[in-house]
Amino acid sequence: MSPGDAQEPLLSVRHLSKHFPVRSRGFLQKAAGTICVVNDLSFDLHPGETLGLVGESGSGKTTVARCILRALTPTAGEVWFRTNGRRVDLARLSDRALKPLRPAMQLIFQDPYSSLNPRMTVSQIVGEPLIIHQLAKGAELDDRVADMLLKIGLKPEHRTRYPHAFSGGQRQRIGIARALIMRPSLVVADEAVSALDVSVQAQVLNLLKDLQEEFKLTCIFVAHNLDVIRHVCDRVAVMYAGRIVELGTTAALFKDPRHPYTRALHSAVPRPDPDQRMNFEIIGEAADPGSLPSGCAFHPRCPQCFAPCQQHRPELKPAIGEAAGQTGDHLVACHLNDEACPKETQ
Repeated sequence: MSPGDAQEPLLSVRHLSKHFPVRSRGFLQKAAGTICVVNDLSFDLHPGETLGLVGESGSGKTTVARCILRALTPTAGEVWFRTNGRRVDLARLSDRALKPLRPAMQLIFQDPYSSLNPRMTVSQIVGEPLIIHQLAKGAELDDRVADMLLKIGLKPEHRTRYPHAFSGGQRQRIGIARALIMRPSLVVADEAVSALDVSVQAQVLNLLKDLQEEFKLTCIFVAHNLDVIRHVCDRVAVMYAGRIVELGTTAALFKDPRHPYTRALHSAVPRPDPDQRMNFEIIGEAADPGSLPSGCAFHPRCPQCFAPCQQHRPELKPAIGEAAGQTGDHLVACHLNDEACPKETQ
């Protein structure tokens, strides 16, 4: 059970889609069509919960995160966010109407090097959101910055230093401090540890978990590494070609992954013990969003593909079987999940 099952969702995404225009070659570069990068996504996120968005590069997970934060404007769909006792549809708000909500929604960037201004001190970087939103100034601003630096494992005297004086892990901690200084209720971490050394990743992940518990944060964690997802997330949404192909608790997806793509992601994770590896290989390259195949977008790469996969797109439905549980919270979009599926294909 997720931390917020007994509460109303903090975030409700319904039928979210994002299209990008395709420009023709030449001087005029006229619009020649569109590419659907995110297609009809729906999910809920409860207070205190961490949802992982996982998939290969190009699966649409970062676009989903940016649409939720309104760094991108969704083409269609709704993004309901609960704040100050009311629900607002972020997808429909103007930039002016969004500004008062920005402190409640923050982003932790992927690259700890390019995301920090090299001409600003740590104090200026961490305190800048408070100044922009007029939430603190003077001695109060200095105190809040110093307190936040202590929480992320840096010393208050580091305030006067510039980003070049810190390691990659320390820079990411500064980025985390900047995101949390306004006490947001929703934090999106976009590949927050992928640019760090493996030895540093665990330290930053443990810090994020501690801060989430202290500040009662609700998080969306975007990643391609299933081991990272397993360490920090309560539930996982596996994305392929702009759609969710499997959604469930972290325990369920690691114990009993149902979609062939999820199994392939498991197989890609290095394991020291060969007996613990899930040998499930896929062939070919990831699907091109501009030229998706008919039926299931994954079927050209799937070793378990059969006739319906090439003809009909599977819908996200409750997983069947003895290990899927009885709550209906494990969903999978695969024809192998159909009770009428021939047993020899499974």
